[in-house]
Parts: sequence; structure tokens; C-alpha cells
Amino acid sequence: MRRFEGARAGRGFIALACMLLCLPMLAGCHRTPDEDQVRQAISAAADAARNNDADGVLDQVSKDFIGNEGDFDHHDLQRLLALRAFRHDSTGVLVGPVSVKWQGERLVATFTLTLTGGPSDSLLPDHAAVYAMTTAWRREGSHWRCYSADWSNNAR
Repeated sequence: MRRFEGARAGRGFIALACMLLCLPMLAGCHRTPDEDQVRQAISAAADAARNNDADGVLDQVSKDFIGNEGDFDHHDLQRLLALRAFRHDSTGVLVGPVSVKWQGERLVATFTLTLTGGPSDSLLPDHAAVYAMTTAWRREGSHWRCYSADWSNNAR
């Protein structure tokens, strides 16, 4: 009888060990929803802009990015960010609540964006503006990247 109890306890230990070993694999199977990945990319771009990190912003944008129906492209964005970093301007960035909706295989995110700016040694910003943003996102490899954005400073 003791032998049977020992074998039973051994199988229980093996089952418990297998379950504990599988937990990390099961946790690794969890994938962040696409909508949340876009929200995270918007937040990462805002953080990078606050820190005058042009590359951090551009990491979230497609190479063929186009803004305001062709008035602004990836190269224009790169130049603007480089200029702000070169001047050591302080950029305040506040992103309002982000709404994300599917459009076919792409995602569209809308939010308000408040930007403030001026010299980094200034107590108060020289200027501020609030923009109504509509951004379009597509999956590029394992990342969501913004390929189109439209904005107006008539946000209320």
C-alpha cells in the first residue's frame, strides 16, 4: 500500500511540476490587442516628442507617411523634429483619450493633441495649440505604424 501511495504522490509532484513549467509559456501566449498596441505607439511617440527624441517619434511612423492630405510627409516630419532637437526647444505633449476603430485591416485612431513649446529654460511655454487628430495605422511586420494623419487646430 505504501508503494502505491508513493507512486501516486510522485505522479502528483510530476503533474504539479509540469503545470508550473507550462505557466510561463501560457503567459507568453497572451498578445496585446491591436487597438492597445496603437495606443501604446501613440504614447511612445508623445514621450519621445517630449524628450526631443526624433528617432523615437519616427519609429512609430511609416516611411511613406503622409499628413494633411499631402501637405506634410515623413521627410518634413523628420526635419521638424530635428530642428526642435537642435534648438533644444521644450515640447509639451498631452494626448487626450484615444478612440481606436477598425477600418478593414487597418486601424484609425482619433484624439486631441495639445502641444506647447518654447525655449527649454522658460518657465511658461511661448505658445500652445490644441489639435483634433485622426491617424491611420497599418501593421508592418510585428509593429503598428502610422501611415497617415490629418489634424486641425479647431479642436474643442
